[in-house]
Amino acid sequence: MQLRTRLEQGGTPPAQKWGIDSEYGRLRHVLVGPIDHFSWQAGNAVAQRSERVGLRFDFATARTQYSEMLDAYRQAGVEVHTLPAYPELPYQIFARDSSAMTPWGAVILQPQKPYRRGEYAACLRFYLESDIPIYDLVTAGNVEGGDLMVLKPGVAICGYSGERSSEPAVRQLQSWFEAEGWEFHTYAFDPHFLHLDVQMGMLAPNLAVACVEAVEPGLVTWLQAQGIRVIPVPYADAMQLGCNVVALGDERVLVPASSRNLIAACRSEGLTVYAPDVSMIGNGGGAVHCMCQALHRDSVAR
Repeated sequence: MQLRTRLEQGGTPPAQKWGIDSEYGRLRHVLVGPIDHFSWQAGNAVAQRSERVGLRFDFATARTQYSEMLDAYRQAGVEVHTLPAYPELPYQIFARDSSAMTPWGAVILQPQKPYRRGEYAACLRFYLESDIPIYDLVTAGNVEGGDLMVLKPGVAICGYSGERSSEPAVRQLQSWFEAEGWEFHTYAFDPHFLHLDVQMGMLAPNLAVACVEAVEPGLVTWLQAQGIRVIPVPYADAMQLGCNVVALGDERVLVPASSRNLIAACRSEGLTVYAPDVSMIGNGGGAVHCMCQALHRDSVAR
């Protein structure tokens, strides 16, 4: 297969079997990272805080919770694919960051932390061996998938703090999306938040969750201008990954069990909630959205 499908001047045809044009179309195939070699790492601010307040990592608990999350996907009718496990990559479980799916195929990304930079290799191998189109590979710097969201047809957003995702790499992504005729909104934020998906997430068509009290006001204004209504969550919930959600499509959503306020809000909106406990993994730096990359969602109408 071709390593790259992107046409230099835009006009790239959509991928046939794979790809997404929203964060909420019915999820058919999902890529998750392996838990085999996962452990909390000192270079992650969330893990550092967990240990500072006296929490301790337990692999058996993390593995049980991981299995619960996979069961939730299967109950929702989603086919699960797993990255090949590399023993030197302890944060490979967070499959969100090493690639990003687009309507035209996957983009291979580059995580920032030294102990994560090798994740591109397993990711690239997976896509090539699975015969999934690769749209392109980011070369302008580090950018992580937790900062990029294909919100809805024709509209994408990418955050950057200058750490996990750097502005030059985000601008490279922006140039590609804009060449395809998409609006690509960029959002600068404080590194304290790690990724955009700590601050917001899509739940259903034109419905998002966001930490309204902490994000820059311009982000909420922009979402509203896109016709997206926002369910607010408190800052304390966001810092416990309360915005880190996965829309499954058909009015269903995957939410960490610890996000009680959001679970109640989703149910009041008529959404069906799958709520696996992923706290042992979450205390290491990532919840359900961090652990997955959508490979195929049903296309949704503009």
